[in-house]
Amino acid sequence: MSDTLTPVLTADWGTAESWKLSVYEASGGYGAMKKALAMAPDDIITAVKDSGLRGRGGAGFPTGMKWSFIPQDNPKPKYLVVNADESEPGTCKDIPLMMATPHTLVEGVIISSFAIRANTAFIYIRGEVLHVVRRVQAAVTEAYAAGHLGKDIHGSGYDLDVVVHAGAGAYICGEETALLEGLEGRRGQPRLRPPFPAVAGLYASPTVINNVESIASVPSIIGNGAEWFASMGTEKSKGFGIFSLSGHVANPGQYEAPLGITLRKLIELAGGIRAGHEMKFWTPGGSSTPLLTPEHLDIPLDFEGVGAAGSMLGTRALQIFDETTCVVRAVLRWTEFYKHESCGKCTPCREGTWWLTQTLTRLEKGDFDVAEGPEVLDLLVDQCENILGRSFCALGDGATSPITSSIQYFREEYLAHLEHGGCPFDPLASTAFETEGATA
Repeated sequence: MSDTLTPVLTADWGTAESWKLSVYEASGGYGAMKKALAMAPDDIITAVKDSGLRGRGGAGFPTGMKWSFIPQDNPKPKYLVVNADESEPGTCKDIPLMMATPHTLVEGVIISSFAIRANTAFIYIRGEVLHVVRRVQAAVTEAYAAGHLGKDIHGSGYDLDVVVHAGAGAYICGEETALLEGLEGRRGQPRLRPPFPAVAGLYASPTVINNVESIASVPSIIGNGAEWFASMGTEKSKGFGIFSLSGHVANPGQYEAPLGITLRKLIELAGGIRAGHEMKFWTPGGSSTPLLTPEHLDIPLDFEGVGAAGSMLGTRALQIFDETTCVVRAVLRWTEFYKHESCGKCTPCREGTWWLTQTLTRLEKGDFDVAEGPEVLDLLVDQCENILGRSFCALGDGATSPITSSIQYFREEYLAHLEHGGCPFDPLASTAFETEGATA
């Protein structure tokens, strides 16, 4: 496995006016689409399966396998839906991709729709990022004008319409069935499954829902071949991915590299932790994944490696925190976000995130008696266990992850808040948190 950067999706991000059709086509854009339209749809699905591409939205489910679940004997229309909601705290890869090279996504939509025999595709973009909505809409308009979309695309006999839909700004709509509810004009709340979207998705028709990066990776697979893509990454996590580094690193940003690269290597490529400081903790896939510590710097950043360490690769949103950060305060802020964004459909999440916030707020302020400390932490963990696996969707599960993992690694820091009647150190100071037995 190579440990160097492999710019594919990000290769043209620095090119002048990279978002325009003429610039994209000058670098070979839409060549993969023309190749795909001359192939049998099933051969495209097989190529994506052979490449080993796994969903880049967090779950890591094999993309080609998901496409093959679409029942072609179903007389209802088939739909492709691109999940461009990207609301997970720390995740910031899809928005720059759509801003820099939206035609990469559009070309991927055409190939993917052709493979599953869909004649209508939707790109669901988070409503707050209006500039991204306009950029993608402009790219779709250019594609129509060039004959890449519409009726009888380039004489292939294949018709495809693409709709760019702006969401209402709800984190819950990153959950695929809540997204479908939003597309259909209803309040974004998760659906009970089964039936699964592949059988009864958008408008009760067979539907494939994929992340932006998953679909944008398809043109390179068709253009260069499945073996080329599979040659990167690890045995079970093939290919490349965009790693979003944010927080206390010298040069935060997007780093495209093979799956399996280590955070140590990525931090090195990013210029290291900010001068004069050292890492305290980090998230591998956004705030809804269990946090990790410096002892995990050398685990391979693939689905299996991060899973074995007790966390999830998720969206590869690598948030880096140095010793000036109060872990209790950070976890509280994340929990407040999940409480605010709960759709309220199920009791464990609706009520549970509220109680988690109440307990964490008192802990952060040191409102509990020192003698109650261990019992309070046990209560907090018990609250998490009553949410985990019992909520309607993964939002509730994600809300518990930073809490239970932070208590696992930083239990003494939680207790120190009670001993000091609040945060035992200044989060803005340059000195590390210090207390006997603390993990920092």
